[in-house]
Amino acid sequence: MFHDFGHSPAEVESLKKSDPVENKPSSNSVLTHLSPSYRTFLFLLILFQLLLLGCITRASQKSVLVPRDSQDFGTGECDSRRIYVYDLPAEFNKQLVNNCNNLDPWHSKCDANLNSGFGPQATELAGIVPESILPAWYWTDHYWGEVIFHNRMLNYKCRTLEPESANAFYIPFYVGLAIGNHLWGNHSARERDWLSERLLKWVQEQPGWKRSNGSDHIVVLGRLTWDFRRRIDAENDWGTSFLHMPAMKNVIRLSVERNIWDFLEVAVPYPTVFHPRFDSDVVEWQRFVRSRNRTALFALVGGARESVKNDFRGLLQTQCQNNPDVCRHVDCARKNCLDGTTAIMEAFLDSDFCLQPRGDGFTRRSVFDCMMAGSIPVFFWKRTAYLQYEWFVPAEPGSYSVFIHRGAVRNGKSIRKVLESYSREEVARMREKVIEYIPRFVYAKPSQGLAKTKDAFDIAIEGIFSKFKNHMERGRLGDRNPMN
Repeated sequence: MFHDFGHSPAEVESLKKSDPVENKPSSNSVLTHLSPSYRTFLFLLILFQLLLLGCITRASQKSVLVPRDSQDFGTGECDSRRIYVYDLPAEFNKQLVNNCNNLDPWHSKCDANLNSGFGPQATELAGIVPESILPAWYWTDHYWGEVIFHNRMLNYKCRTLEPESANAFYIPFYVGLAIGNHLWGNHSARERDWLSERLLKWVQEQPGWKRSNGSDHIVVLGRLTWDFRRRIDAENDWGTSFLHMPAMKNVIRLSVERNIWDFLEVAVPYPTVFHPRFDSDVVEWQRFVRSRNRTALFALVGGARESVKNDFRGLLQTQCQNNPDVCRHVDCARKNCLDGTTAIMEAFLDSDFCLQPRGDGFTRRSVFDCMMAGSIPVFFWKRTAYLQYEWFVPAEPGSYSVFIHRGAVRNGKSIRKVLESYSREEVARMREKVIEYIPRFVYAKPSQGLAKTKDAFDIAIEGIFSKFKNHMERGRLGDRNPMN
């Protein structure tokens, strides 16, 4: 039946008599036969359909912009940077932290493993740091980087569970914790090397290793590189020979202090006591240290070592003690400064500059505690920072620090006079550069990192894939040992 939809009887009859082939109506002729009300109805129907199509299109476009933590990292951002994390036997990591009472010959390390390796909360800093970000502060062990990196790597946005698709492999071996209790005392070279040898035997049996002979493998060293560089034939020398074992020849390593002549080794910041939970924690802390009223010219955290001949720290301590009106001194010979104290934080917050002599090696955690507090570091060895942490500090040393050669200090140069020669404008400019770089040498609290701010972990991983891309690819050339 032909429905009239408002047509008159005469119009209906005329349409019925029309030849369906020879008189096939055009779109214009059909519209002229429709009543105004029916044309209005069609117009509104088409308009509604167009609006509905537009809404669907916009919704589909918006669905692409998903939050960072729910993105499909199989493409785009994670191309050529997927990391496979080995699930090692427990003896190489979990059992070590569970055996925390025996990791150090003098102290229990069980507190260090609290809060995912950040240590106990630093509630003692109440009244020193802003109350709103106090939960982001922990008394973190400065040698606990292996645990911190492992926890972050397990939640790394580009982690893959399929070794066949990995561009790199992370070995979560807590070698620094393993050697800690064997560096002192009457331990043989065999005892110091035993666990490292077992680890390398295990990893060399993995298909991922056979594909590249270890050139795309990464390990983190929580202690100074020198603790892992004993010559294999020098049984009575210090440390383990882990880095000199043949299987380690191609492995990329991150260490808190590197050997500057080793191309495959990268220095990463020591863990500090600040672990921001949100981007806003970083911003608030930067604002706080920028506005701090500093009453001292410089600070020294450290104590003289009477057992060391011509001890340089002793010279710095003497200069500080001779200038008590401008120098804040925290004597670590009288108190334990390893994991941080409120006195250290206050000294750095109150001072324009902080003296940074070398520690047990060329570096020390105090460098990062100092800069985190917005204080300008004063170095006496170029290997303390300039030749170590190039990914994490400004490229121009003079933009954020002062260098005084140790020889000049030994010859009587006054540190006070050198630092007083900087104008307030120069000091403010250097401090602002230090504050700008704070995010690059802290390790964030969330297991997946911060939403927008790149921390030390993020910078390290990006740097690995940038610097060592060719090294990793050369090891896989020709797919000599394809994974099964």
